[in-house]
Amino acid sequence: MKEKIKEEIRKLLVDGKLPCKEAHELAERLRVDLLEIGQVANELKIKINRCQLGCF
Repeated sequence: MKEKIKEEIRKLLVDGKLPCKEAHELAERLRVDLLEIGQVANELKIKINRCQLGCF
């Protein structure tokens, strides 16, 4: 599943960053915890921006 998350994150990047809204939608679509999306993004050295709720 982690490889799928990495692949999907890379598709959603905007200027090298993952918009928070996209992170939330990805977690819902893949049925994983939002924190898992954040952890994988951190592993990839990808920052999450435009944060909606201060989760990242």
